[in-house]
Amino acid sequence: MRAYSNDLRRRIIERIQKNEESQAEIAEHFSVSLSFVEKLWHRFLATGSLEAKPHAGGRERSLKAYEGLIRAEVKAQSDITLDELAKKVAEASGKARIGIMTMCDELRRLKLPRKKNGLRRGA
Repeated sequence: MRAYSNDLRRRIIERIQKNEESQAEIAEHFSVSLSFVEKLWHRFLATGSLEAKPHAGGRERSLKAYEGLIRAEVKAQSDITLDELAKKVAEASGKARIGIMTMCDELRRLKLPRKKNGLRRGA
């Protein structure tokens, strides 16, 4: 979700400073939540800034340290299954288990194609 524009933030602060409407009415007028208006006002009073805070960065990838191993395994065996690859990385990392979806997401992030071998299905 993108941050609200500084123009919108400025207009909300200006409306609050006029003191003609409640914060709830201002939130409804601009189609934002009341909590956003309250937090914006408190932040403006405390810091004098109405700018959006910088992005915090999100979670770190759980398999980032094993990128080299994953690339090597896929290169050595292009038709390796997600389950096989997850088991190999789990053994190398000492983790009890790595989920198939976690491995699938990591392969997508690394842009690693997987060759599908119809003979191995169900094996």
